[in-house]
Amino acid sequence: MALSRFLTMFLIVAVSIIPIISSTDFIVGDDNGWATGFDYQAWAQGKEFHAGDKLVFKYMKGKHNVMRVNGTGFQQCAVPPDSSTQGFTTGNDVIVLSSPGRKWYICGISNHCENGKMKVAITVQPQIGFGAPTSSPNPTPTPISAATGTSPIYSSWIVIIFALLIAIMF
Repeated sequence: MALSRFLTMFLIVAVSIIPIISSTDFIVGDDNGWATGFDYQAWAQGKEFHAGDKLVFKYMKGKHNVMRVNGTGFQQCAVPPDSSTQGFTTGNDVIVLSSPGRKWYICGISNHCENGKMKVAITVQPQIGFGAPTSSPNPTPTPISAATGTSPIYSSWIVIIFALLIAIMF
């Protein structure tokens, strides 16, 4: 009886975290981060982005920013009129790709987009794995703790271990 309860609890927890485990964090520009003079279109080429994945923009706070734009804004390097709802400025911006489709991001500082090539366009595919992505019209950046290195996968394992301990106790 206890083994059956344990297996049931384990399966429930395992199935509920599969979408979290299957998501990928993409550090935009890899080791270069978000900086002028890097070809972000070449960086994005060949990568598969899926709903639920995250784009992580790392840069020196105050020196750059990240603006979510549409296709026209991307082509013209135009900052949206209401950039307060479209912009990120922490220097460690995490953007959840909550829905499939074309996504465009630029740096809105000075002429960084035009001259510094600080722009990236990606196509997000539907989520892989079980469950549907959490959708939000304006996802807010979620900081990744540099001090602790905590990641969603690490947190998921904590949930699994906690569930296992509870199952064993009952």
